[in-house]
Amino acid sequence: MNNQIEIASDYPEDKMISTMSIPKLKIKSDNGIEIKGVGNQITGMDNEEYEISIFGIPYPFYEEEFPHHVKEYENMFNKE
Repeated sequence: MNNQIEIASDYPEDKMISTMSIPKLKIKSDNGIEIKGVGNQITGMDNEEYEISIFGIPYPFYEEEFPHHVKEYENMFNKE
């Protein structure tokens, strides 16, 4: 099975990795809803954590799924 995973950077001595977008990767919310975007990336280190980033999540899904991020962004502009 070819997963089409392209490595952006790989540091074996530090056990750190970063991928390019993985087309077949499916990411689901805690409720089991697939979160779709235009791209994704996995980064991290073996002895720490790995992070999955999703780019281009469409509106209104983003606002419905991540209201705390939208509120934080809006509050950046409401400061005096």
